Amino acid sequence: MNLQKYWRDNWKDNNSTNKLTIVLFAIYLIVLFWILLFKLGVQFAYMGNRNVNLIPFSDGKIDVGEIILNVVICVPLGIYAGVLFKRRPFGTKLFFFFLISSMFEVLQFILRVGAFDITDIITNTLRAIIGLMIFKAIEKLFKNSVKTQKFINIIAAIGTVLMISLLLLLKMNLLPVRYQ
Repeated sequence: MNLQKYWRDNWKDNNSTNKLTIVLFAIYLIVLFWILLFKLGVQFAYMGNRNVNLIPFSDGKIDVGEIILNVVICVPLGIYAGVLFKRRPFGTKLFFFFLISSMFEVLQFILRVGAFDITDIITNTLRAIIGLMIFKAIEKLFKNSVKTQKFINIIAAIGTVLMISLLLLLKMNLLPVRYQ
């Protein structure tokens, strides 16, 4: 087999795979932005308040529904970081998770759509680390980074279509749940 042809064919395949991953990641960030900062277009009673909590886990409340939603929201960040920043050291990825989570907390505070809460930064960073660990497990399972990325792209594409469909159905009031 011609080594140059093999490399060229695989590079093209991997390049299109990378492009798909980047597109899916961009869609994920846009939806994340819409959910976290625009609250799906819902006006909540706490909006307009500017609260700051700098003491981690100070409220003592555990909301299982919120934990589940935050896991669904933050774990993909770790998986995407594993795929897109695979050559970066763990510390860089950890800083990326912290930075993204902090950015959303600061924007929520500035835009008066939520409180700045250090607990959210810590827990969302940890959830992204869980996503990174899931990526590493999938990578070990496939033993091939290209196959791993293709598998993640398939799952992410299905998840993206389902998520956008659910959000559109919710927005158009076609679900039994009302949020307006």
